[in-house]
Amino acid sequence: MGEKIVVIGEVKDGVLRNVSFEAIAAAKKVHADGEVVGVVCGNGELSSLGEEMIHYGADRVITVTHENLENYTSEGYCQAVMAVVEEEAPQVIVMGHTSIGKDLTPKLASKLNTGLISDAVDIEIADDQVQFVRPIYSGKAFEKKIITDGLTFFTIRPNNIAALDKDTSRSGDVTDKAVEIADIRTVIKDVIRKASEGVDLSEANVIVAGGRGVKSEEGFKPLYELAEVLGGAVGASRGACDAEYCDYSLQIGQTGKVVTPDLYIAVGISGAIQHLAGMSNSKVIVAINKDPEATIFNIADYGIVGDLFDIIPLLIEEVKKAKVGTGA
Repeated sequence: MGEKIVVIGEVKDGVLRNVSFEAIAAAKKVHADGEVVGVVCGNGELSSLGEEMIHYGADRVITVTHENLENYTSEGYCQAVMAVVEEEAPQVIVMGHTSIGKDLTPKLASKLNTGLISDAVDIEIADDQVQFVRPIYSGKAFEKKIITDGLTFFTIRPNNIAALDKDTSRSGDVTDKAVEIADIRTVIKDVIRKASEGVDLSEANVIVAGGRGVKSEEGFKPLYELAEVLGGAVGASRGACDAEYCDYSLQIGQTGKVVTPDLYIAVGISGAIQHLAGMSNSKVIVAINKDPEATIFNIADYGIVGDLFDIIPLLIEEVKKAKVGTGA
């Protein structure tokens, strides 16, 4: 095999996040014939997660198990991953640009004394060079970056680079590496999750987002119902969060989550530039607003002018009918 690539997997609630598999696909784009070595950190039995990474394209996986890796801390995970990187000496490292990825990878890059390309949305090969495409100026433009020397270290935005098809016939070694995780200054006593149950917002293919036009916490209930029938997640603008219609964990925008779903339904959202920065790269955008002059219509693929409290129940009914018709 050619180059050695380390893919840092991310576990949430005992399962690998989809971006871990997308990172494997990104690794293959960088070096199609490279050896992909997955890394999974945690506490307890991790071999099944390692096997899943192999099914999605990894050649072998190293697990690091320790009680201090039960919950994520930058200190603990950095020690674990650094031990693997020092032993494997890869030419490429890749991880998802998630909240954990954004925290861990700069720390690793600093320890490795190397650069880091963050938030790549595509990888292109031109003139025998690997070019990483990433958004700048809040998504208004894109830049292409190349690595001229040293280690190639990058993160990818979730839901942009498609994962490879799962192949359960693939096999590879899953080995556990003993690493002493010590000197953890951060002690996590408890984890309280405020995010909505169900589909992870940053990886959802369908998002129904509400703004100030939803008017109340009660007004968000139809959005949850629509998201449920579409198999998606609920998001919100900062205005809706500030008005306490929903929790800040749902906030999408420049100071919230950046999402790129296949379908984004903006409900009662005016389209402030800070919000557009978090969702303007969605594949299909549907805007529902009673103000025909709302800025959101400028970037929407489809626009519906009207009262959301009349439109959403109709949409829910039509989606349910369509699902019955297709047997879904």
